[in-house]
Amino acid sequence: MPDFPQLLPGLLLLWLSASLAHHGSPLWRGPHIHPHGTPRCYSAEDLARDHAPAHLLARAAKWEQTLPVALVSSLEAAGSRRLQEGPPAETQCPVLQPEEVLDADIHQRSISPWRYRVDTDENRYPQKLAFAECLCRGCINTRTGRETAALSSVPLHQSLLVLRRQPCSSDTSGVPTPGAFAFHIESIRVPIGCTCVLPRVVR
Repeated sequence: MPDFPQLLPGLLLLWLSASLAHHGSPLWRGPHIHPHGTPRCYSAEDLARDHAPAHLLARAAKWEQTLPVALVSSLEAAGSRRLQEGPPAETQCPVLQPEEVLDADIHQRSISPWRYRVDTDENRYPQKLAFAECLCRGCINTRTGRETAALSSVPLHQSLLVLRRQPCSSDTSGVPTPGAFAFHIESIRVPIGCTCVLPRVVR
């Protein structure tokens, strides 16, 4: 029988989607739904500084408590420091030296190490998310500290509900109106780390 925590993101998405489509639901009742049940088309004047309507963001999940959102500010600060220090070195699978990473973060001590980058999408809210990227194709041998092909590094994903905007027409012509957008809920898979697994093919 499937674990309930694994089913929770899918159940939440179904519930939110049903609430969005249902006219009488108190969660999504408001001016962003037309009488015919189609998402409201917001004009450029309705959207302050190119942001999503405040009442939609207020009803969204608490993004700031999720790892992909919480990491963005620290990643951007670290990126600014690296720019001041000079061009970054080429990213590659590191050689693990236990004495050098004892106080490091998990993503640096892992035998399937990864780094984070800030993914920016102007049509998604939150617009900035931290994405994990595996640094090795294989995994690091704990004896030698070097990469081995006996195992494979694969990303771990977290499901996240976001708001997605898309161009819309403010009249019946169907032609997108400049600066006008409609919004809908979307579930995305965000890479949040990496782990080691047996390779699918023997190398």
